[in-house]
Amino acid sequence: MNELTINLNSRSKKPLYEQIYDHIKSDIQNGRLRYGEKLPSTRALSKHLEVSRSTVELAYEQLLSEGYIESAPYRGFFVAQIDELYQLKKEEKKPERKRKKKRIYRYDFTPNGVDLNSFPYNVWRKLSKDILLDDRTELFRSGDPQGEYGFRGAICNYLYQARGVDCSPEQIVIGAGSDYILILLSMILGKEHTIAFEDPTYKQAYRVIQTLGYETVPVTMDHNGMRISELEDSEADIAYVTPSHQYPTGIVMPIKRRMELLKWAYGKEGRYIIEDDYDSEFRYKGKPIPALQGYDAEDKVIYLGTFSKSIAPAIRLSYMVLPKSLLDVYRTNVNFINSTVSKVDQMIVQHFIEDGYYERHLNKTRALYKNRHDVLIDALKPLADICAISGEHAGVHILLTFEKRWNENELIERAKKEDIRVYGLSDYRIRKDTDERATILLGYANMNEEDIKEAVGILNRCWRR
Repeated sequence: MNELTINLNSRSKKPLYEQIYDHIKSDIQNGRLRYGEKLPSTRALSKHLEVSRSTVELAYEQLLSEGYIESAPYRGFFVAQIDELYQLKKEEKKPERKRKKKRIYRYDFTPNGVDLNSFPYNVWRKLSKDILLDDRTELFRSGDPQGEYGFRGAICNYLYQARGVDCSPEQIVIGAGSDYILILLSMILGKEHTIAFEDPTYKQAYRVIQTLGYETVPVTMDHNGMRISELEDSEADIAYVTPSHQYPTGIVMPIKRRMELLKWAYGKEGRYIIEDDYDSEFRYKGKPIPALQGYDAEDKVIYLGTFSKSIAPAIRLSYMVLPKSLLDVYRTNVNFINSTVSKVDQMIVQHFIEDGYYERHLNKTRALYKNRHDVLIDALKPLADICAISGEHAGVHILLTFEKRWNENELIERAKKEDIRVYGLSDYRIRKDTDERATILLGYANMNEEDIKEAVGILNRCWRR
C-alpha cells in the first residue's frame, strides 16, 4: 500500500481535497499507481497528511465518480482498470505560424465583383417565409438527384427565352457551384479525354479540370475566339469555350466561328463542346448573343450556367444542360449521387424566376453596371494616348492594352503603391508570352461611380510618372 506522500499547500486557493484528488489522479494517469493497487484508508491518509478525514473522503468520492478508483466492501479502495483512459495531457503549445493577412485595398478593380447592395433582400426574405410557412415535411426529405423538377422546368423556360437554349427539364442537372458541376461532368464523360482551353482562359475551371486528371491543351485565340485550325491540330476531343463573352478577353464569338466550332465537334465520334455561359446576362450594346447550344443540331454541346454572378456568389447554385446522348450515361453511372442543393433553396430560386423577380433584378443590376461601365469609360479618356480599351460591350470588366514600352508588373506595382488593386491579363494565360503587350483588367461591379472616378484619376497620374 502506497503511503501517498503529497505536498499540500494550505495557502493555495485550491481546496485541500482537490489537491489530494489531483495528485492521485495524476499518479494513476502516469502509471505510478497501477491497476489493483490498494490506496490508504481515508482514516490512515488523513492522519498521514494531517488533514480532516472528510477532506480525504471528498477527494476519494470524486475519484470514484470519475472511475479512477473503485471500492470493495470491507477491503478498501483500489486503483481501477483504466487501460482505455484518454490521456488529457497538456501539450506544449507550439508557436503558431503567423498567417499572412490578405491586404484590403482602398480601391479594388476585381473582375469577379458582384454588387451585393442591390441584392433583393426583402423579396428573398418574403419568398423564404412563404415557402417555410406551411409545415411541409417533404421539403426536408432527400430530393431528386438531378434537382427538383419544378426548378429545372423554371430554368428550362428561362434559358429558352433569354439564351435560346433548346432543352427539356430532363436534360438539366443542378449542383452547388460550378466546381461541383465539373466534378459531376467528369464522372459522366470519363477520364479518357483531352480537353482544349482558350488561352487566356477562366483559370478556376482550368485548375479544376487539371486536378481531375484530364490532359489539357491551350489553344490560341484571335479576334474571333478559339482558333479552329489549332484546335484540329491539338488532338483534343473536348473544347471548353466561353463564346458569348470570352473570359477574360471579352471577345464575342461570331456566328461563322461558332459554325466552324460545331463542324469540328461533328467531325469525329466522341467529340464535345463545353459551353460555359459565364456572365452572359450583362450586355450593353446590341441584342444578347444566343447561346451556342441553340445552334447545335447533333447533340454535341454541354451547356453550363450559374446564378452566382447574376444573383449572389453565396447562392452556390449552378446547372448543366446535358446532350440527350449523355442522359443514359448520367442515369446509369451518376444518378446515385444525391443533389448538393437543398430543396428549400431550389424552391426559393424557382419562385424568384417564375414570379418575375429574377428578370426585374437582372434589369436593375444591368442598368447599375451599365452606368458604372459608362463612368469608367469616360474616366479613362485621358489615358487614350497610351492604351486601348477592349471588352467594353459586355460583362463587368474591361481591358486596357498598353503600348509596348509599358510593363504589366510595373503598372500593377505602381497602382499598388497608391492602394489600388488592378489585375494583369498574364494571370489568365496558360502559356506565358514574354512578348505580349501589357494588358490590365479593370472590373467595376462592386465600385460606385465616385470611387471609379477617383481611382482612375490616381491611375492616370501614377501610370504617367
